[in-house]
Order: sequence, then structure tokens, then C-alpha cells
Amino acid sequence: MTLDRFIKVRYRADEEKVGILREILSELGIDCARIIEEKVDLQFDALKNLHANLGDDELFIKLVIANSIVSYQLTAKGERWWWEFSEHFSENPPVGSIAEAYSSFLPNSRTNRRLVAGKVRRLERLEPFLDSLSLRDLRDYYFNGMECLRDGLAKGLGSKRSAKTIVFAVKMFGYAGRIAFGEFVPYPMAIEIPDDVRINAYTKRFTNEPPVSFWNKIAEETGIPPLHIDSILWPVLGGNKEVLRRVREHCPKWEDVLKLASL
Repeated sequence: MTLDRFIKVRYRADEEKVGILREILSELGIDCARIIEEKVDLQFDALKNLHANLGDDELFIKLVIANSIVSYQLTAKGERWWWEFSEHFSENPPVGSIAEAYSSFLPNSRTNRRLVAGKVRRLERLEPFLDSLSLRDLRDYYFNGMECLRDGLAKGLGSKRSAKTIVFAVKMFGYAGRIAFGEFVPYPMAIEIPDDVRINAYTKRFTNEPPVSFWNKIAEETGIPPLHIDSILWPVLGGNKEVLRRVREHCPKWEDVLKLASL
């Protein structure tokens, strides 16, 4: 067998696997993504806890955006970080600058204590944009303009619109908006999936293509926006026992996604 023939055979096998993935995701759809977001993802629970304790929708949403922007280089899994964030600000809501609140929170964090100075500087750069937003502005972004929010965040931070923390901030803003405003709004198709460790490792089971472009194509083919695909994949790939229990209860078809990756 020539090398060219070997490469073609392997590529066909990958394409077969990708085709099955496409079929499974199409069957799951946005409805399953929403179920996982609201009933499985521990981060959603953390936000509901913070919202209930703060009693201030505007501050709640701004804190969620700010926390997303510093959610990198964690010292624990993301679920634990978001619960630490929720518990801390439930008990210690900022009375002034969000950046100042984080300058005392992060150095003592159990789950996010790396690169503290750089993270606080990011929040200082972002704060003028957040300060300019009223609750009405945030509502408008949620119902009519998540892409505009992405662009505003990117401009405020001097980042690319596709940067991982930027698109992740939009995802978590979507969670926060759903909790604060009481309505489900699907994510825009144009906002990419966050390219984090879990998604990167899972993508390699199917292709050597960069995760963002691969999942953009899958999104177009299945009609599921990339951020909702992230919701279907990310929580369960972390291996948390409670998450696995919940997904078996609420969306048992999901296990086909995991089985496929092991073939």
C-alpha cells in the first residue's frame, strides 16, 4: 500500500466518523443543548446562585462578563472556579470598581491565582466599557445583539473578536441574560466555539483541522450554533460525576457522542 493510499484510507475513516457525529448532533439539536446548559452544566447553577444572592441584575451580568474575561490559566477545573466566584461575590458584592474587587479576590483564590496582575489589568481596560452599559443596554445585547457585545468586548480589550475569552464571555453572558431576563435566546451562528483544552482534545478524535474551523462547519451542517455545540460537549467532557449523572438523567442520547470519540 502506498503512502498516498494509506492517507486516503485514514481520511475516509475520519470522514465516516465525522458523518456519524454530524448525525448525532443533528438529532440532539439546540433543545438538547439548552437542557444541558440549564440542567447539567454546574456553571449555570453557580450563576443562578449568584443571581439569587445579589439581587441586582445589572451588577450580576457585569460580574459574569468580567469573570469570563479572567477565566484562563486556572488552577482547578472551570466548574470549581465558577462556584468559587459565585460564593465569593454572593458574600462580597463589589461596592466600587470591579477591577479593584478582583485585585483582592484573585490573590486569595483557590482556583484562579495565576497571572493575577495581568488579569486585573485586563479588567481595568474593560471597566470603562462595562461602566458605560445600563441594564437596558445589556437587555438589548441579549435579545438583539450578542455579536455587538462581542465586538465591544474585543475593542475594549484590544483583542481579536475570535479570542477564546471574548467568545466565552458571550457564552456566559447568554447564561446570565437567560437567568436575569427569564427568556431563552439562541446564540448567533457567527460566534465561534471557545478553543479550550477539552474541546481541543475532543476535536483531535475526528480531525487534525483546527477546532474553531472544524466546529464552524459542523455548526452550519447541523444548524446548531457553535456556542451551543460547546454546551453539548464541554460540561460532560470534564468527567465530573455529578455532571455525568445529570446528563444520563436529562439527555441520555448524549452518551453516543462520548462512545463515538472512543471508536
